[in-house]
Amino acid sequence: MNHVLNKSKCNDISLPHKNIKSYIIGFFLSVILTVIPFWIVIAKNTSYHIAISVVVGCAIIQILVHLFCFLHLDNKSEEGWNLISLIFASLIILIIVTGSIWIMWNLNYNMMIR
Repeated sequence: MNHVLNKSKCNDISLPHKNIKSYIIGFFLSVILTVIPFWIVIAKNTSYHIAISVVVGCAIIQILVHLFCFLHLDNKSEEGWNLISLIFASLIILIIVTGSIWIMWNLNYNMMIR
């Protein structure tokens, strides 16, 4: 009966409290960062430029909240490669999106009747 798990090994499977606390904090921050732009847009109390700034700002902060609270990306040595690969992927996506917008704008400019 060597294949039966030892009772002490079964207790090691539980989630640490740090992860649960991080998930709860991340959830509430995500809800708040979703409600703020929603309220700004629905209320229509601000100008267009302020509303866009708030929505984009909350989106960027929410991306960071998701990365740190849910994906647990930080600059610790064992997770450094995850952070480097995320930065590299973001750079490649930025190059592709910027290049695509530049090409579409250039085609639109050159093909319009003047």
